[in-house]
Amino acid sequence: MQRAMRLLECVASHAYGAPAKQLARETRLALPTAYHLLRTLVHEGYLRREKGLFFLGPAAERLSSSGAEQLRRGTMADAMAHWRDAIGAPVYFAVYREGEIDVVCVSDSSGSPAAVEWADFRETGHAHAVGQCLLSQLDEDARRDHLDRHPVRTLTPYTVRDGRGLLKRLEHLRRMAPVTERQEYALGTVCAAIPLTVGSVAATMALSLPARQADRLLPAAQVLQSEMARRLGSLALSISI
Repeated sequence: MQRAMRLLECVASHAYGAPAKQLARETRLALPTAYHLLRTLVHEGYLRREKGLFFLGPAAERLSSSGAEQLRRGTMADAMAHWRDAIGAPVYFAVYREGEIDVVCVSDSSGSPAAVEWADFRETGHAHAVGQCLLSQLDEDARRDHLDRHPVRTLTPYTVRDGRGLLKRLEHLRRMAPVTERQEYALGTVCAAIPLTVGSVAATMALSLPARQADRLLPAAQVLQSEMARRLGSLALSISI
């Protein structure tokens, strides 16, 4: 099942299809094994083959079923756990869905606990890196609409003071660069978020650290961004969970 899922993820990352040899190479599967799994996936309707290239098939819609949804969540959770251990920090996956910030998954450990949600993440997007990163991916009207519903409010002495200041900050963020905040949401905590856009969905992968480790924030974010680039296929599949 895991090898078949890896092939599905790999196919999903190729909008214009890919041949069996390329898929085998990218998933590190032996070519005979890849051929066998690809034929099975085509037979089941999860993939379709056209002129030697493989594409996602109509049965891929079954991925919205509860069982497949659980598998996708498991795939994302496994990836996040790997990244958590690689950078030594809790990792968060969030999307902007139906006008709200939705933290879908958090991976932490006893040695690297997640930030405490002492103020609702959905209502305080202006103050944390996750929210700022998601808002930066929206157009101006959507940003203003969000701030009309969830006005800027002071959480710590470092929180941005008003909506105008936040909008100005968002305008100057570099595309695909990590978004950082230092003790704006919670004293003693710093955070970085990586923009992730798949189709029209705004998403982000983020990490947090104790403020005393603030010098690790950008290097850790760069490692996370590099690791994410290697798993774009699974992120694309999981972004709709």
